[in-house]
Amino acid sequence: MDLLQIAKHVADHQKNGQEMDKISLSHPNMNVEHAYEIQKLSMDQAINNGDRLIGWKMGLTSKAKQLSVGVEEAIYGRLTSSMELTEPTLHIGNLIHPRVEPEFAFILNKELKGDQITVRDVWMATECIFPAIEVIDSRYRNFSFTLEDVVADNASSSKFILGNQAFSPYFTSWDKVGVSMARNGETVQSGVGAAVLDHPVKSIVELVKMLDREGFSVKPGMVVLAGGITEAINVYNGDVIEVHYDQLGTLKLYVEL
Repeated sequence: MDLLQIAKHVADHQKNGQEMDKISLSHPNMNVEHAYEIQKLSMDQAINNGDRLIGWKMGLTSKAKQLSVGVEEAIYGRLTSSMELTEPTLHIGNLIHPRVEPEFAFILNKELKGDQITVRDVWMATECIFPAIEVIDSRYRNFSFTLEDVVADNASSSKFILGNQAFSPYFTSWDKVGVSMARNGETVQSGVGAAVLDHPVKSIVELVKMLDREGFSVKPGMVVLAGGITEAINVYNGDVIEVHYDQLGTLKLYVEL
């Protein structure tokens, strides 16, 4: 299995917003370790072409989702500077089947690394937390993939946007923050922070431990998306998405071609 060649294939489809067949169809022996190496190599392509690694994202942070796909831990992906939206408009012309989900974004002020990381360590290293919206967009045909496929496709990472207001990590109990998401004025999803591994801070702990196995860490200044608080919803041209976070305000996202 030529992991670099597969990574180039994935990177091309990510860059051009083109559907592709599942890698596992042509490489049934691919395991999760192969998949993370493909993810790294494909994102290295983007970084070598001028993009910049600015953080990490967590996926499969719902225990119910983990059970449904038969895994016992979350997955992670890489965030680059080109993924961050600076205005609340999502252009979907170059996306395949975009979906959005509400998240909390942790901004770190010191490095987090090692397999002995604790919740206390994460809080001591958290500068602030933003309400955020993540846009996921699997490159696989029909949004159909195995665990290994989704890891290789950078955990379906596509775009994300942070709110304008940062909050102290001690501002509230983040597991108790209620979130509701509306599309064109109709509430379509609601949830609470505890949906993310019982508490979003635990998602950061798990990420650091997973990264440590690969020799990576979370660097100062990086953003970490802790995981979806509700199920993701499909979005289409003309949609207006509003996500209300209790005590934290409302984020809007306008969807255009």
